[in-house]
Amino acid sequence: MATNIGMMDSAYFVGRSEILAWINSTLHLNLSKVEEACSGAVHCQLMDAVHPGMVPMHKVNFDAKNEYEMIQNYKVLQDIFNKLKITKHIEVSKLVKGRPLDNLELMQWMKRYCDSVNGGGLHNYNPVERREASKGGKEVGKKSMPQQSSTKGSTAAPRPPSSHARRNSNDVSSSVNPSNQSAKTSSKLSTSMAAYDEKITELKLSVDSLENERDFYFAKLRDIEILCQTPEIEDSPIVAAIKRILYATDGDASLVTEAQAMVSLHPKEAEALSPIAELSEEKASSETQKRKNILNIDVDAAGITILCPRQRLSDASDVHCSGSHLMTY
Repeated sequence: MATNIGMMDSAYFVGRSEILAWINSTLHLNLSKVEEACSGAVHCQLMDAVHPGMVPMHKVNFDAKNEYEMIQNYKVLQDIFNKLKITKHIEVSKLVKGRPLDNLELMQWMKRYCDSVNGGGLHNYNPVERREASKGGKEVGKKSMPQQSSTKGSTAAPRPPSSHARRNSNDVSSSVNPSNQSAKTSSKLSTSMAAYDEKITELKLSVDSLENERDFYFAKLRDIEILCQTPEIEDSPIVAAIKRILYATDGDASLVTEAQAMVSLHPKEAEALSPIAELSEEKASSETQKRKNILNIDVDAAGITILCPRQRLSDASDVHCSGSHLMTY
């Protein structure tokens, strides 16, 4: 008896159409989608089919529409699992929302389990009679009866004339097992929807990346624009050339050539804006000033040396004329 089934088990590779055909044939239902069994009532009756008398069918609600009503069905199912010591975790919050994948996985597990009990054989089990004790069970049985009666009527009907045999056979083949056709259609739709969702997510990520890149480069251009509006350099040819490129509305390739021509018309002003040129001029002026200072110091020193004897004679004559007592002859 399989209770713990791994995700790589062959049970989880059973298709929707096979699952639906198994449910409809076992319980005499007419489900077209697996998620129609999200209320949990079908799961309870499947357990009742393999374990007769174990499930209190009077507590099962086949007419459950709200989540709190569906949760009651799953409580009944969990009680059955506990009695049979089945360790199977049920994601009730996901199942009651009608998610196709979650409901399919649980149904795949149910089929694997039911097949492992007595070889999957059901002996003298009347699903319609057992549902009558449940709430909404009679309505579910009435919905499935027209399909069964039409099938019986078609087998008991007399053979049509040979002239219409081909047309009638086509009609019968198109009407046989509509659940399989709807299941295939729904599976194709779900697959295409998943592919579209993945593509939409990829496009959203791409748009976010492009917007971040756009904002980054726009901020850089705005910084350049603010720099070009500085009063000291606003009227320079380089700034005019930058603005010519910055404010261009078309993608003309000759813009760079025009900007270069605007700069070449005023090379001296362009050099004046260069920080290297400014540093070289400052360095040259400082060296020139140093040379002038050194030259002045040398000239002053030479003048003092030459003029020193005369200065001494002048000082001596002054002292002599003043009649100083320090002078003796």
